[in-house]
Amino acid sequence: MSNMPIAPPPPPSPSGWAAPSGSRAVLRSPVGLSKVVTGLLGLGIVVDLFALWQGNQSYELVGRLVRNVGSVSSQEIDQTDSLYRVCGILQVAATLATAVVFIVWFYRARVNAEVFAPEYHEKARGWAIWGWFVPVVNLWFPRRVAIDIWKASADENTGSRALLNCWWALWVANLVFGRLASQRYANSGTPEEIKGAIAGLMASDVLSVLAAVLALLFVRRLTRMQHEKALRGPAF
Repeated sequence: MSNMPIAPPPPPSPSGWAAPSGSRAVLRSPVGLSKVVTGLLGLGIVVDLFALWQGNQSYELVGRLVRNVGSVSSQEIDQTDSLYRVCGILQVAATLATAVVFIVWFYRARVNAEVFAPEYHEKARGWAIWGWFVPVVNLWFPRRVAIDIWKASADENTGSRALLNCWWALWVANLVFGRLASQRYANSGTPEEIKGAIAGLMASDVLSVLAAVLALLFVRRLTRMQHEKALRGPAF
């Protein structure tokens, strides 16, 4: 990433945002992408809540099985297990779709932030994408990039990073706990083990919902910050 200062953008035209033609970082509106991201996050929340409800059904059925084997038919077991697997497939599909659009939005916000304040960025622009995929590094690099974007996009009234920090803490907690819960479920054999593993998956679903809610608020807040800063024009 160039360390040369980039001229601030002129006031946006009615047809959209603009930046100087010679600028290496081009200011583009993140509003449209943010709407898609928040819509997908909302869909993911609905899917997680459905998985949480179905997990509770499975938890209760396995509890009945533990108390009295004869109280549960093989048909009930197969039906509940199939529905729970469908929930897992829907969660994976929703997560992948959301991740793709979120990263596109995140990269656009990073480029915009470079136009606003190129001096604030510790990480190269590419880390807004690759930081999510490199193992171990993905536990803190995206947050570092997000902090720099926030600083460059903020004004005196929007400087607090509490929302960003809470979202990231929940996201990391869900990432780690979710993997452990999935491994426990995959390795469970007895009804008692399965019951405990389902409880872990349900707890992971709760974390996922909370993280998604905060991610949605983060996307909306940062998008609004950039939009309002761009509208104020070349003074920035």
